[in-house]
Amino acid sequence: MSWLPKKTVVVPVDFSTASADALKTGLTLVATPADLHVIYVTAPPIAFNYAEGWALDDPASRMKAAHEHLSKFLAGANAAGVKTIIREGDPGLMIADYADEMHAELIVMPSHGYHGVKRLLLGSVAERVLRHANCPVLVLRRPE
Repeated sequence: MSWLPKKTVVVPVDFSTASADALKTGLTLVATPADLHVIYVTAPPIAFNYAEGWALDDPASRMKAAHEHLSKFLAGANAAGVKTIIREGDPGLMIADYADEMHAELIVMPSHGYHGVKRLLLGSVAERVLRHANCPVLVLRRPE
């Protein structure tokens, strides 16, 4: 089996600079942008308390906003023609499951997406993908 180009590469994004770098790397590993699958995982709906009682956030609005953000992100990264998917749930598990469904040959992702407290949370996403993925995972180090 040839190392390059890959037939199916999955790149999870969180709209950070690090995920934009992973997207660029992923594009270099495939023959055409159509072989690159970009996945964004949104958090499940949450209930919140307001003066009149409990309510759930609006899933349709949340998904619409996610699609809009993803479209803008891909346009800014010059990533036209890639396949996109938005899932809801635990990011690490959703990414690994999607890669398995697509019979991905590789997942390309940053080691961390955000800085500070968010950095700790997103670092755990990379670790979770590594533990659950059934294909190789290329974890990109963040430049210091």
